[in-house]
Amino acid sequence: MEYLYIFLGLMIALFALGVPIAVSIGLTCLAVLVIQGGWQAIPTELFALQMLRGLNNFPILAIPFFIFAASLMNVGSVANRIFDFANALVGFIRGGLGHVNVVASMIFAGMSATAVADVAGIGQLEIKAMRERNYPMRFAAGITGAASIISPVIQPSIAMVVYGWLSGTSIAALFVAGVVPGVMIGIALMITCFVVSFWIEMPRSPRPKLMQLARLFWRALPPLLTPLIIVGGIWTGIFTPTEAGAIACLYAMFLGFVVYRDVTFKDLIDVLARTVRFTSIIMFIIAIATFYGWLLVRLRIPQELAIMLMDLDVSLTVILICIALFFLVIGCFMSVVEAVLIFTPIFMLTVQALGIDPIFFGILMVITLSVGVITPPFGNVLFVLVEITGLRFEQVVMAVLPFLIPILCVIGLIIMVPEIVTFLPGLIR
Repeated sequence: MEYLYIFLGLMIALFALGVPIAVSIGLTCLAVLVIQGGWQAIPTELFALQMLRGLNNFPILAIPFFIFAASLMNVGSVANRIFDFANALVGFIRGGLGHVNVVASMIFAGMSATAVADVAGIGQLEIKAMRERNYPMRFAAGITGAASIISPVIQPSIAMVVYGWLSGTSIAALFVAGVVPGVMIGIALMITCFVVSFWIEMPRSPRPKLMQLARLFWRALPPLLTPLIIVGGIWTGIFTPTEAGAIACLYAMFLGFVVYRDVTFKDLIDVLARTVRFTSIIMFIIAIATFYGWLLVRLRIPQELAIMLMDLDVSLTVILICIALFFLVIGCFMSVVEAVLIFTPIFMLTVQALGIDPIFFGILMVITLSVGVITPPFGNVLFVLVEITGLRFEQVVMAVLPFLIPILCVIGLIIMVPEIVTFLPGLIR
């Protein structure tokens, strides 16, 4: 197990020093190889071949597709239409725009694929509306940040694509499995908003007339169909998750250029450039992480970890709680995709040995790691909220912390009742 301590200890130390994630992983691999056999024993050709193998996978194509589709929908009026419909749907309930924030994020999660995209897109509209209605900015920042966690859980999710590829698990099943936990997180946050509304004044929208609600629904219907097209197509077997990403791109372009006509050619160029930048970063990390995973297997670290956990005289539930706590801590220091890339190869053999459903484990991993986007010191969503709200970093952190309670309750419930996650995927197996 000494190599495991080197793998994790050195890598975390490099993170703490501010070394980029891909460089940290690469240096950790080199250090282990040098300790094993010296500089002369480093398989440079194999290093390159393993990196190339990591990128030469059809499921990975889904990543740039979903990034492009989400970015293009952020440019046009899609976010406005979804927010207006969500406001008419639940804005009159006690808790007002807090409920609207959550519902809009749940709908937008079917398009955005990442928490940061959710906050940068519809999150700006939500906070602007709350500011205009004199909501406390701390409450606005807290509920917006907490609701963004739903995006990596409800499909399409880049983290689930990566996990499915690394673990050999059906990406379609993972997408379907994330629906119920994502909805549960949304409901838990809405209950929290309702309770908090007894202490904080939250203006409510007037109850809409049926015709007005129907008009706003019709106005938002095309973007609302996006997650239905993706999930329905995958569920029925019409197309694969990767092909679903391509369909999402075509549909986003159709909405922007044909239906709404609010996306220009310049917007398209900007979105393409943003997609290339984001994709290149992720792909470079994937390439390095592939060699990292190969080295882990070569040194039999997953096997040793599996044996160690199986020898523990505790129940499976206790082991899952410990793993969830571990991921909650790890999520504070690295992004969801990066953590999935690193820890999936380490834990997969353990998951199989303990008889844990890999679909359940993938959802648990993604949810617990996603909490890290709203926790210091490296929560990306926190920094976006600082820029949008004008609050100080520590104020945003304190605003988000109370909303972690309902999210952690959902995580605990999922651990206690795994069928919450595995029920829907069981229908398509």
